Amino acid sequence: MNIKPLADRVLILPSPAEEKTIGGIIIPDTAKEKPLKGEVVAVGNGTKDEEMVLKVGDTVLYGKYAGTELDVEGTKYLIMRQSDVLAVLG
Repeated sequence: MNIKPLADRVLILPSPAEEKTIGGIIIPDTAKEKPLKGEVVAVGNGTKDEEMVLKVGDTVLYGKYAGTELDVEGTKYLIMRQSDVLAVLG
C-alpha cells in the first residue's frame, strides 16, 4: 500500500469492532458499533496555517461520522482531516 495523505489529512486504521453477545445471541457485523479509535498509519505535511501534530503510530479517538472510508487490498481505512481527530491516547 502506498497512500500519502495531502495537506492536513491523516490515514487511520480503525480498531476492530468489539465482539458483543447478548444472552448468547451474536450481534452481526452490520449492527456492530463503529469503532471510534484507531492508529495513524500515514500523515500529510500540514498546511501553512495548520502544522501537522499527529505522527505515524499515534492511537487516536475520532468522531462517529468523521472521515471517508477507503478499502485498500481488503483492509478498511479512514482518511480525515487532522481537525476531525478528537484526542491522542498516550
